[in-house]
Amino acid sequence: MEPGIPRLPRKIAVRLGACVFAAACSVPAAAWGQQGLRLSKDDLQKRANGVLALMSFSIVPDITTSSLNIGSGGGSTTGSNEFFMTQLGGGDTISDSVPIYLEGVLAASRYDPTFIATQGAETRRIPTKWNSVSATGGIGWDFKLTDELKLRPIFNFALGNVTSDLRAASWYVGQRTGKDIDFLDRGSLNAYGLGGSIMLDYEHYRPGYEVDVELRYSDIRLQSFDSSAAVSGNAVAQSANLWARYRAPTGIVMLQRPLRYVLELTHSEFLGDQKGILGFDRLTSVGAGLELDSSAYNVFITRTRLVGRYVFGNNVSGFSVGLAVSF
Repeated sequence: MEPGIPRLPRKIAVRLGACVFAAACSVPAAAWGQQGLRLSKDDLQKRANGVLALMSFSIVPDITTSSLNIGSGGGSTTGSNEFFMTQLGGGDTISDSVPIYLEGVLAASRYDPTFIATQGAETRRIPTKWNSVSATGGIGWDFKLTDELKLRPIFNFALGNVTSDLRAASWYVGQRTGKDIDFLDRGSLNAYGLGGSIMLDYEHYRPGYEVDVELRYSDIRLQSFDSSAAVSGNAVAQSANLWARYRAPTGIVMLQRPLRYVLELTHSEFLGDQKGILGFDRLTSVGAGLELDSSAYNVFITRTRLVGRYVFGNNVSGFSVGLAVSF
């Protein structure tokens, strides 16, 4: 299953998605004094909270944030940041007789904040590279409300790490030390997350077509632990998502099975610390693609789906192509 969207019955679907965020943001200034380069702890703390808020986009299953390309900027900004994320995840209910639902998401991201150092009238930019990896798991239970409608509460847990690399600016920083610089130069921020989701899953399958609709609310709280002395952080990842998919045969037969066309619609509302951090509060995605059924053969992968999506929201828009497989 694609994380955060309904699965094929008794199948496991896995999605690979990638997104690039390129947003110009105001960057806190650092002071260059007689004792060397110093960064305001408050500014560095804001960055620690901010990078955890950005991490929350990768730990909460949501199709809109795994297929997004954003570009923005303004003349009033003092620095530029870039955020890149790639995500792999899936989930499924074990069986009708054992209605335990399991899901998982692995993600890697890179955030490149730029700090500004000043010495009198002189101003220089100090680029850094913050790389993060995260993993999210979930275990839930399907409560059957009707033959086609299920209520699914899910317990979610997450673990992530952010490492900072200052080598690109080592020519400027030199041998200057301090707890803040220690973090920027190969520092580490570890975080764990606990929370849950509640999901309504509607599956309406007929010989001529298939309809899936899912409504999900997620709330995961991130907190740093065992991190570099200069920083600790926390973030609240909250989102509400409505997702719908329609599948029907194209009339073409491939691999002894009908080739299906796929239509998708997704809308996400971002709450908590996700709200506005990348310049938007909500995203909508519309998509279309094809699904190839290989279940007639004795192969590991039973279905392969390729979908192109257009994503838009307040001040942002983008296009992506997603690949999913079921087995």
